[in-house]
Amino acid sequence: MSTTTPPITNLSFLTPGNYPDSDPAAGLEDTLRLFEFGERLGFDGAWIRQRHLEHGVGSAAVFLAAAGQRTSRIQLGTAVIPIGYESPFRLAEDLSMADVLSGGRLQPGFSAGTPPHAELIGDRVFDGDWRSYDLSHGRISRLIDNLRGAYLGDPGTVIHSPGNTQRPRLQPHNPGLIDRLWYGGGSIRSARWAGENGLNLLTGNVVFGEHSDDFGVTQLALIDEYRRHLDPARPGRIAVGRVIVPLDSADRATRERYRQYAAGRYPRTLTPQGERRVLFAPDLVGTAEQILDRLRADPVLTRTTELRLELPYEFHRGDYEQILHDTVELIAPALGRHMV
Repeated sequence: MSTTTPPITNLSFLTPGNYPDSDPAAGLEDTLRLFEFGERLGFDGAWIRQRHLEHGVGSAAVFLAAAGQRTSRIQLGTAVIPIGYESPFRLAEDLSMADVLSGGRLQPGFSAGTPPHAELIGDRVFDGDWRSYDLSHGRISRLIDNLRGAYLGDPGTVIHSPGNTQRPRLQPHNPGLIDRLWYGGGSIRSARWAGENGLNLLTGNVVFGEHSDDFGVTQLALIDEYRRHLDPARPGRIAVGRVIVPLDSADRATRERYRQYAAGRYPRTLTPQGERRVLFAPDLVGTAEQILDRLRADPVLTRTTELRLELPYEFHRGDYEQILHDTVELIAPALGRHMV
């Protein structure tokens, strides 16, 4: 480590949860086994993407409930749940149930705004004209309020069930979950909102170039904005994501496939993309020594101690296991994270 880069104290990975259209059970089983493999290697966290209409995990809460039964220690995250499609109360119930079943290991992450594929499924999700609905941060605020577990109704309100009379609130109630919520921020506004509302911040390899064409400058600005708006009494966590693909233990054909993957994505990192000026961080594909040199030169890693490997969509379980293994053996120790 350089003298200016703090050691990584939390190392996790994010996987897309791919599966073939003809056999989703096999692909989902591969992803569950990858979570088990990551735990055995000593990773601190395993994260899943939530994706709709794709060959991926459409319900992160359901998947993480299953992952919680297959693991015992590793943190279980989702990056991210598009809140626009969700009922803030029903999702709170699902996440709270999965968290209790896992022994309090969930790390739920969210995004706001019009969710992906809304033109195709918006009318199937919502009653009425969904285009007029508030799909912004307010929907996450409602979910947070539900997770706080306040009693519903006036002080005299009770509900009756067989063998029980109780005051009504979201069940099961787990007060610790409220401190493990994350927001995926790619803009100054989203980073500010996350800080003001006490969520932890996920910032990966995609940001919006609102004031700069430089990815590192832009991501540092997000982190600074987030920290300016945090409550000093509750320091928030910041997890930085990078696509990291070490070549060291891969065979010759796999190395070439990895290099072709990186080469195909490199042009998008050269200039802002689209009307929203999307900036992409370059993928870190190379030997462990080459990757370490680039991580040490990454100015963003001077501002956090949490790093998340973002595994490529296109690879398979054997590739992912090789990437995770090489990271633990050859990269993590040099970053100050000695796995157990």
